Amino acid sequence: MRVTRRELCAGTAALALAGAVFGAGPGGFSFVLPAFADASPEEVMTPGPLGDQSQGDPKAPVSLIEYAAVTCPHCSDFFLHQFPEIKSKYIDTGKVHFIFREFPLNALDVAGFMLARCAGEGKFFPIVDTLFEKQRDWVVQKPLEPLMAIAKQAGFTQETFEACLKNQKIEDGIKWVRDRAAEKLGVSGTPTFFINGKKFTGSPTAADIGKEIDTYLKS
Repeated sequence: MRVTRRELCAGTAALALAGAVFGAGPGGFSFVLPAFADASPEEVMTPGPLGDQSQGDPKAPVSLIEYAAVTCPHCSDFFLHQFPEIKSKYIDTGKVHFIFREFPLNALDVAGFMLARCAGEGKFFPIVDTLFEKQRDWVVQKPLEPLMAIAKQAGFTQETFEACLKNQKIEDGIKWVRDRAAEKLGVSGTPTFFINGKKFTGSPTAADIGKEIDTYLKS
C-alpha cells in the first residue's frame, strides 16, 4: 500500500489536529477580495481532472462552490446544520448549482476523499455526508478500522478499499484541485466559498449564505 495507507496505519492524530488548526478562522462570513487579479469567474468554475461533484441545476442563476476537508470540524458543522436548509431552499428549487471541491489538509482527508471518488455513481455525497456525520469516530489516532467500516457500508470490500487507496490517478486529481485552489484562487483554509465567483470565508449560517444568494436572485 502507498503512503496513504502507511500514514493511516501509523496513526494520524497529529494530521487530524492540523486539519482543525488550519481550518476556518473565527465565526461569521466575510467577503474576501480576490487574492490574484487574474482569477476570473471562468477560472473559478474550472473543474479538476476528475470532474466536479455537484448538486442542483447546472444552469441555475447562482453557483455556490465550497472547498472543504472531511476532517475539518467547521466543514462538518456546516454540512450537518446549515447545508440542509440551503439545499431545500435554493438547490432543490433550481436556484443554485452547488459544487463541492476537495481541499485536503492532511493524509486522512485525502483517504476519505479517495473513497468518496472510488465509490461509484451517486455515492460521492452519501460518503462525504457520512464522513462528516461520523467525524468523531474516524478522525482518531488509528483511523483505518473505522474508515474501513464506513467504506463497507458503502459497498467496499477489503480488496476494493485497498485498491482505492492505491489509485494514483484519483489521489493526484484530488491534490490537483487543492493545489490549484491555493495557487490560483487564494484558498488557504476550510471551508471557503465562492458565490458566483466571489470568495467568502468563515463559518457561515444558512442565513448568511442565503443573504448573498438572494442578492443575485433579486437582480
